Amino acid sequence: MCSNISSKRGYLLRFIFLSKEPTFSHLQLLALICAGALSACAVGPDFKQSEAPNTSSYTETTLSKKLVTAPGVPGGTDQEFVEGADIEAQWWELYKSPELDLLIKKALQQNPNLGAADAALRAAQENVNAQIGGLYFPAISVGANDLRQKQPSAVYGLNNGTDTYNLFNTSVNVTYTLDVFGGARRAVEGARAQAEVAQFQLEGAYLSLTANVVTGAIKEAALRAQMQATEEILKAQTSLAEVTEKQLAIGTVSKVDVTSQRTLVSNSQVDLYSYERNLAFARNQLAVYVGEFPSNGNIAKFDLANLYLPEKLPLSVPSSLVRQRPDVRAAEAQLKAQNAFVGVATANLLPQFTITASAGSAAFTANSLFGPNSSLWTLGGGILQPLFQGGQLLAQRRGAIANYERAAFQYQSTVLNAFQEVANALRALETGAQALKAASEAERYAYETLDLVQQQYKLGTASYLAVLYYQNQYQQAKVKSVSAQATRFSDTAALFAALGGGWWNREGPAFKPKDIANKDQNEASGKN
Repeated sequence: MCSNISSKRGYLLRFIFLSKEPTFSHLQLLALICAGALSACAVGPDFKQSEAPNTSSYTETTLSKKLVTAPGVPGGTDQEFVEGADIEAQWWELYKSPELDLLIKKALQQNPNLGAADAALRAAQENVNAQIGGLYFPAISVGANDLRQKQPSAVYGLNNGTDTYNLFNTSVNVTYTLDVFGGARRAVEGARAQAEVAQFQLEGAYLSLTANVVTGAIKEAALRAQMQATEEILKAQTSLAEVTEKQLAIGTVSKVDVTSQRTLVSNSQVDLYSYERNLAFARNQLAVYVGEFPSNGNIAKFDLANLYLPEKLPLSVPSSLVRQRPDVRAAEAQLKAQNAFVGVATANLLPQFTITASAGSAAFTANSLFGPNSSLWTLGGGILQPLFQGGQLLAQRRGAIANYERAAFQYQSTVLNAFQEVANALRALETGAQALKAASEAERYAYETLDLVQQQYKLGTASYLAVLYYQNQYQQAKVKSVSAQATRFSDTAALFAALGGGWWNREGPAFKPKDIANKDQNEASGKN
């Protein structure tokens, strides 16, 4: 890639001629250097964007466009895939939960990991500005000195004792390295690519945070539902244990029947304590997501019955997935950066051209510092060609090429992982819908069976072992049904996240601290 030197660099040439006329040899040298710079090419390979994957589907077998339903239970509503549909930026609003929307809004304002990613992006952007300022523009400095000196006249070849005098000096110094072979341009190109990496890492943190809050809220609701189901089962088991003890008193059952039922009650109590612990853990995690201490989280209580399952599921075409996924875009930007650094390492092997200039004045008194006979200037051009550095520069170039190859493999791995996640999410949704239908039917049948057997037991026409068996059956079926309901909600969120989460449709920054968000809201209210 060839590019002309920026017109801003002409300021240096105009500055050089501010004082007195340079000699003809100086002008010749300067002209040769500038001519070489103006016709220079940036060494190293030019980056080429990777082509879209050559595949037309995500899964090995064809997906059903509509998923099976399980009417009457949370998460059992209709769902269908809409090919080519875009993803909403606030996709979590499709769950129609004000509590969830508020929780995510708070997380986007206070989550420290998201804030750290935002700060990393700003640092990377400033590094680009620093590279441009340091490599594209001359370094100009101003200096002034006031010296009191004493030196023997012998330094001048005289034998007159010593001289003591004041020396005042001012100067403007300019140093500029011409980008003849494009090393500076490649360095800036690499810095810009690293800023892109930070940008997409921020988008990745945004996507991960929103998806984690959604799945965390669903997990909280599922654990709460499983705990409530276990409490109901425990209540029924306790009631039956009391009936069994009464029957023991009149001799219609054995002691084994009573102890077996009490064992079942104790096991259910253990399960209940486990759900309580896991529910506390889930709420603590949600508090941390929103940037609060668990004691101050004030997290809402979620209920699966109050969550709406999105009916329309967008399904991006495979060729667009690599442009939507933040992790893939970050890997591509890293590949671009490493490609640029190969150019930098190549340029370091070639001659370096520099121009230096200085203009100022010197005098024995401050009053005559800017007099007609006090001016001085220097102009110089230099060429430096590395000859031998123990193989350092060649090793650095080989290392840059190896880093580029590593980035290429990492990009390939990231793309494969992206397609795997989408394929997993699609299959999970398909099988999850089928599992929920089966689980809800199993729960209904288990409840009906248990109710019949308990009535028969009270009438003495069924054995206690039968009651015990069907109690276990119903307990397992109830917990599995709740788990299947939560899985439908979670798998839906996983699909939105796997497809990129719609960050490209978002308005405003990924991270807006609470104080800034409140300020913007107040300003908007004032305008209204």
